[in-house]
Amino acid sequence: MSVLIETSVGDIVIDLLVDQCPRSCTNFLKLCKAKAYNWSLFHTVQKDFIAQAGDPTGTGKGGQSVWGLIHGESRRHFVPELLPKLKHKKRGTVSFACVTPPAADGSTPQPVPLAASQFFITLAPQVPDLDGRHAPFGVVAEGLDVLDKFNDALVDDNGRPYQDIRIRHTVIIDDPFPDPDGLRIPEGSPEPTEKMLKSTRLADIDLLQPTLPPEEEERAHRREEANARALTLEMLGDLPFAEIKPPENVLFVCKLNPVTRDEDLELIFSRFGTIRSCEIIRDKKTGDSLQYAFIEFDEKDACERAFFKMENVLIDDRRIHVDFSQSVGKLHKEWMFARQQKLRGGSELQKKTQYRDDDPAAEAQYDMVFEGQDGQEQERVAGRSGGGSGREKSQPQSHRDARERDSGKGRERPERERDRAQDDGRSGYSRKEKYRGGRGDGNDGRRRRSRSRSGDRGAYKRRRSRSR
Repeated sequence: MSVLIETSVGDIVIDLLVDQCPRSCTNFLKLCKAKAYNWSLFHTVQKDFIAQAGDPTGTGKGGQSVWGLIHGESRRHFVPELLPKLKHKKRGTVSFACVTPPAADGSTPQPVPLAASQFFITLAPQVPDLDGRHAPFGVVAEGLDVLDKFNDALVDDNGRPYQDIRIRHTVIIDDPFPDPDGLRIPEGSPEPTEKMLKSTRLADIDLLQPTLPPEEEERAHRREEANARALTLEMLGDLPFAEIKPPENVLFVCKLNPVTRDEDLELIFSRFGTIRSCEIIRDKKTGDSLQYAFIEFDEKDACERAFFKMENVLIDDRRIHVDFSQSVGKLHKEWMFARQQKLRGGSELQKKTQYRDDDPAAEAQYDMVFEGQDGQEQERVAGRSGGGSGREKSQPQSHRDARERDSGKGRERPERERDRAQDDGRSGYSRKEKYRGGRGDGNDGRRRRSRSRSGDRGAYKRRRSRSR
């Protein structure tokens, strides 16, 4: 004879000692059958000691037996079996919590302990302090892992769990006792009363999240994962915002023939409405069709009409498949372009850098500093007007010569250097003496070479004309 107790932390199966404790087992079975334990709290949980429940008020001061449920307050308690051989020497022992009320005159207590509906389950292998004071009537057969959860529960100084542990439902597996006269058995499990819910601290997790069918629960789980991924993409800048949705006027078409062109597809779908764009996606390198396309209509209704009419239609010997687009690539591209334009300034971007070559008038605003060859103080030279550009005037002769050498203006051909060396040798002066201030200015040789070369060219032309 067993009873299944469904709690918020797991299920427990209790085997009842019906042969040894018939009154206690009858009371427990009939209270479970009357759904008196449903939604009651485990109001006291003491680690490695006991977990107590069975009080509808959740205070540890209420509860009544099945006979009190039928006849009223006068039969609230009953006398359980207290057998010396039944002790709390096994983990998972189930006992009724007994009290010893005082005598009628208040002088001496009655020797017989009484019980009502409250029971407890031991969480330790041996609890000898409870022997002889409380009435064992069963033992936990299945669900010992639930007892570990009881031990791990966080409780306050009075042993009340911070998060509620409730009995949700009781199922009688075998009941050998007849029902007492007048016992009312509900057809289904009753809902918790408002008073029960107000007595809670932190509701159990399953009450905060109502039970859903497996399909809906899986769908909700996927939706949460998608929202988390979208939020991550928004933080990385891949999406403009996490709640972005695909456009409703874009149709996705796949299973196309590779020979189908954009113009053909646009002509076929244009009968449903105005088309903004029709693009067959192609390979970037080869330009071959990837056999799917996106068609953007001007109106949402046109997109819906095309969706219902063009499914499995034959185009270029291929039966196509159409669906509403789930891609946000185009929206992302437009958003990225707008974002880049905003960062760069777009059309409102103004030229911040002013170059002196672009505006000669602004050249006077810039000063150039050069260090003298003797290493003394620096010379500040500004642009001057007249006789060439201010940049040429402002630079020393050595700098201008260096620029001419780099640009190729001051370079001499090897032939000219050889001729100049020969002329210097005939005149009796070396190049060093010329540039040191010797006779002549070094230009006579250049003029003679130019005249001789021009004469040679003229004679060559005359010989060519005669031969012809």
